[in-house]
Amino acid sequence: MSRRPGARPDASGVDRARLAREIFARIAPEYDRMGVVLSLGQDPRWRRFLVSRVHAIPGSWVLDAASGTGLVARELARRNLRVVALEPSRAMIRRGVEAVRAAGLADRVRFVAGRAEALPFPDATFDAVTFTYLLRYVQDPAATVAELARVLRPGGVMAGLEFHVPDRAWAYAGWWAHTRLVMPVVGALVSSAWFRTARFLGPDVERFVRRYPLPVQVRWWQEAGMRRVRTRRLANGAAVVTWGIKATPLLDG
Repeated sequence: MSRRPGARPDASGVDRARLAREIFARIAPEYDRMGVVLSLGQDPRWRRFLVSRVHAIPGSWVLDAASGTGLVARELARRNLRVVALEPSRAMIRRGVEAVRAAGLADRVRFVAGRAEALPFPDATFDAVTFTYLLRYVQDPAATVAELARVLRPGGVMAGLEFHVPDRAWAYAGWWAHTRLVMPVVGALVSSAWFRTARFLGPDVERFVRRYPLPVQVRWWQEAGMRRVRTRRLANGAAVVTWGIKATPLLDG
């Protein structure tokens, strides 16, 4: 995938892809359970809302990028969709394969090792595309959105879930206390890896959102050829789901 003109590299010089691999290799065994605990039970609800934005007919092929252990992929498969679960972390894939088999969904979900920045698929391969907590872990988020849109067929839906930062002062204060104080303490009760991950998460989310406010993120989608782009902030702004429809040349040209 070529780099988009005007896109900015990570300001800190950190290799975001390598950072993601290191983080998820350490936390894969408890990932599903800790996602629920650290989000105070909200993460499954956010993922369900994400999946509800995907209006694809049964039997359609969906790409779930940054699939992790396949939490979203499993929800999609339960709707009789066929899912390619793309994930760069081998540890997460191993856990995901186990979970998919245990759920009886192995015939509908296929894990593929790969990165969303450089998808190993031809143009317009999928009827829908989803991704979860992805854009903070890539060097060029605008180019990654464009790459995801590339493999989506015209008229198909793309939907993404990301952490966000509340705007209202009271909500921000609660979010700050939870991410800076509560989450590291809870993480430390599980393992040193979860302590480091929980301590990293809040500041990293805030840096990303301050650098790339939601209107900027929406513009990435529009520049990638997505139309009718909408957003929904969840849990007082702690998360945001973005979705849209890929332009159809004959109708949108």
